Amino acid sequence: MVASVNKKGGVEFTKENGLIDDGKLRENKVRAMRNSSGLNITLNKDHTADRPPEKTTDTTSEDSDIRAISNNTSHSTASPDSTIRVLRDQLKRARTYIGFLSSRGNHGFIKDLRRRMRDIQQALSGATNDKQLPKNVHGRIREMELTLTKIKQVHENCAAIISKLQATLHSTEEQMQAHKQEANYVTQIAAKALPKRLNCLAMRLTNEYYSSSSSNKHFPYEEKLEDPKLQHYALFSDNVLGAAVVVNSTIIHAKTPENHVFHIVTDKLNYAAMRMWFLENSQGKAAIEVQNIEDFTWLNSSYSPVLKQLESQFMINYYFKTQQDKRDNNPKFQNPKYLSILNHLRFYLPEIFPKLNKVLFLDDDIVVQQDLSALWSIDLKGKVNGAIQTCGETFHRFDRYLNFSNPLIAKNFERRACGWAYGMNMFDLSEWRKRNITDVYHYWQEQNEHRLLWKLGTLPAGLVTFWNQTFPLDHKWHLLGLGYKPNVNQKDIEGAAVIHYNGNRKPWLEIAMAKYRKYWSKYVNFDNVFIRQCNIHP
Repeated sequence: MVASVNKKGGVEFTKENGLIDDGKLRENKVRAMRNSSGLNITLNKDHTADRPPEKTTDTTSEDSDIRAISNNTSHSTASPDSTIRVLRDQLKRARTYIGFLSSRGNHGFIKDLRRRMRDIQQALSGATNDKQLPKNVHGRIREMELTLTKIKQVHENCAAIISKLQATLHSTEEQMQAHKQEANYVTQIAAKALPKRLNCLAMRLTNEYYSSSSSNKHFPYEEKLEDPKLQHYALFSDNVLGAAVVVNSTIIHAKTPENHVFHIVTDKLNYAAMRMWFLENSQGKAAIEVQNIEDFTWLNSSYSPVLKQLESQFMINYYFKTQQDKRDNNPKFQNPKYLSILNHLRFYLPEIFPKLNKVLFLDDDIVVQQDLSALWSIDLKGKVNGAIQTCGETFHRFDRYLNFSNPLIAKNFERRACGWAYGMNMFDLSEWRKRNITDVYHYWQEQNEHRLLWKLGTLPAGLVTFWNQTFPLDHKWHLLGLGYKPNVNQKDIEGAAVIHYNGNRKPWLEIAMAKYRKYWSKYVNFDNVFIRQCNIHP
């Protein structure tokens, strides 16, 4: 085997007399490499093919070094600056590895690599062509290439580890998603359960109501109940404590409490408890009315399509069918509120208050933090419903709530139209009556008898009923998210007129978010005898 320079300036190894000693072969290779003025070392394909198979893996460190250099350097000595380009390429790769290794604590590799980089930089210093390079430049190139090869092997090992870590991460993410679904299921169950302490409160109030003369008492200021010049609130709830906080927080911040009238409607089960609470807890000069929904004789299945549907076997099966107990089904479908007419009573405000012109509707999971009197003077521009819009990134548009694959929905509504929030709504009852909004509501409820237009809840029904009839209020009036969102800005909370614990984590539940509970609990009278007896505490 002899070494010769090929036409392109590279070094080739060729056979001379057939068989040759392997040790001699390697010696010739190295000598030829060191003597060559070029660095494009090409192992002749004929040589590789003629070597016995058992010898191909018999390598020394020098043989490995030569192979590393031949695999990682690519240039032609025919160019006068080819060596300079090799040096610059090595520096570029070295800088890349430095950036990779510096974050992984490979201090030994970094130290060695920096030393090789200094050697290359010194060789390049002031050189504009290969002739100006130092004589030992090829040795420096060889040493750098060996170092880069070693680092590349480490890098490849790191890549394999990274691949394994990514697989582990994927598995962990799947487990986390499963745990989230489990947590959601448990949260849904907890949200629809009546806490023992609240049940205790309702029972003690009911017992006191019927065992005392309270059932014969009347609320003061009854003459205000139908005065359209005053500011009227509608609150439909079966939660005594929730209703108490809404009324208490509103009156505390009212500049003229005597102008405020609260109309509370509850169910038969909680009627006595609700009356007892507000009879025993004076609201100053504000007027209070507590009504039993059972007394609304006009509200029956002949008049109300939704009431007829709620009583149907189809609806009962839809929400409470046995197989829906499986955890892969959404437990929201089993929330009793969807079968409660109290939840749909908001669509019958003109019938409940025939002599009123405007009513502010409030949910029982809100807290009032400012005087709300200005809401009655807002011009709704002929619209029926005044509400904040929910087009922000956190909330959703119409296509989040309605089934736009249904042609009836697609034909009548815009997919990306802004939704709005229930919880604090100013309703113009005069405009409501003019536009027969209740009939519009009945129409859409009849069309949705089999849950094909929307699945559940009163918000989708509200979106279709008040389509093009909603005036957007300033967002400062109503802040959402305290019942599910963990990062509501504190300044936004403190600056909002009304904060809303919409979501599952209501402030009276154990699963409530602790950092938001204080905004609600400050309006609970924990010194009340019934509150103490039922061990309700902040």
